[in-house]
Amino acid sequence: MGLHLLKSSPFATPRTFAVNSIASSGFLSTQVRRLSFATSSSLIAVDTNRLQGRFRRGIAAMAAPETVQKSEEEWRAVLSPEQFRILRQKGTEYPGTGEYDKFLEEGIYNCAGCGTPLYRSTTKFNSGCGWPAFYEGLPGAINRTPDPDGRRTEITCAACGGHLGHVFKGEGFPIPTNERHCVNSISLKFTSGSS
Repeated sequence: MGLHLLKSSPFATPRTFAVNSIASSGFLSTQVRRLSFATSSSLIAVDTNRLQGRFRRGIAAMAAPETVQKSEEEWRAVLSPEQFRILRQKGTEYPGTGEYDKFLEEGIYNCAGCGTPLYRSTTKFNSGCGWPAFYEGLPGAINRTPDPDGRRTEITCAACGGHLGHVFKGEGFPIPTNERHCVNSISLKFTSGSS
């Protein structure tokens, strides 16, 4: 307990902070204070004494992602052909073939295209669908766009626009949000630990 310093993503901007749901709704905005910032990262402080034991491991707050823009040629140079097909051309990997479908280590799942943190491992669950499933992303990290047919909602990285997969609601899984983020493994890069 006490005062904890947390460093946000190197892809973050110091302009905006969003508090995720790691503590109960009694979490006061005065408990998260920006201490200092540079262009590439921000430091924040969390007074865990005032959380009265409600603090869990993981990211307490994060800055909104900085936009990453590259040409098609630049993306082809940094992504594998399969990553390019899925992240940039909105493809889908075959079910049950992805590296992270049954992967259970503790850490953070980042965008494979730009490195922006997207999901905490504590929000991952086994949906049996053949792709990694999460019940929520990090605040501000994921954009949602309804598909033209209106049946599904596409999810993309808020920083680079990379295709992650789709989100489905009301499927009845025993999860807090009642929605499943069905994500292509190849769209993700895992970092172990809670940093």
